[in-house]
Amino acid sequence: MEQQPADDRSLAAHLTQLFEGVITRLEDLHRVRDRALTDGRQITRMSANAVRALHRGDHDEADRLLSAAEQSARAVAQATSPYPSIYWAGYVQDAMKEFAEARLTSAMLRDTPIPAPTDLAVEDAAFLNGFAEAASELRRDVLDLLRLGDLPRAVLLLSHMDDVYSMLITVDFPDAVTGGLRRTTDQLRGVLERTRGDVTLAVRQERLERALQRAESSIIPGQ
Repeated sequence: MEQQPADDRSLAAHLTQLFEGVITRLEDLHRVRDRALTDGRQITRMSANAVRALHRGDHDEADRLLSAAEQSARAVAQATSPYPSIYWAGYVQDAMKEFAEARLTSAMLRDTPIPAPTDLAVEDAAFLNGFAEAASELRRDVLDLLRLGDLPRAVLLLSHMDDVYSMLITVDFPDAVTGGLRRTTDQLRGVLERTRGDVTLAVRQERLERALQRAESSIIPGQ
């Protein structure tokens, strides 16, 4: 049997070693990606459920879900930080955005300090997009407050929405840097204007009712 030249055997051994290293790294990448996908879905689900609990006023449930989501978010950030292609992938940053939205919604609804991106261990783009969506979430609470007749609180939440929008429109960078913030901010503007219209109508109605009550009191003795 004809033997391969020594240099051919050397090349085969070298290629084997190279490919073993590549395969090992790809296996690690695949494992981390699978974990990030699974944990990202859990973070998104827990964050969404926390926001729903906040709307219901169930703060204990919201805190439980936010705590679990934060623990998972920090674990994902740590696990994916050595793998930039995964850490910056859309599914990871989307999960971080959903977590930021839930935490920021909680802060605005409960009048607690607004956390910074570093407090949440999320990137700036995810934080800003989460903030825009958190402000949009306040519309539901404003409408609930209007139905309950709590106009001062509804006006306060509207001012929170306005404050967030006013800050977001000052962020002028390409979408590739901000993760599509311009579109999210435009969506918030639409929600803000509809909410402003609802609150304005409620304010006018309350003023009209008070004027009618004063008019009745001046006409009917003893009123």
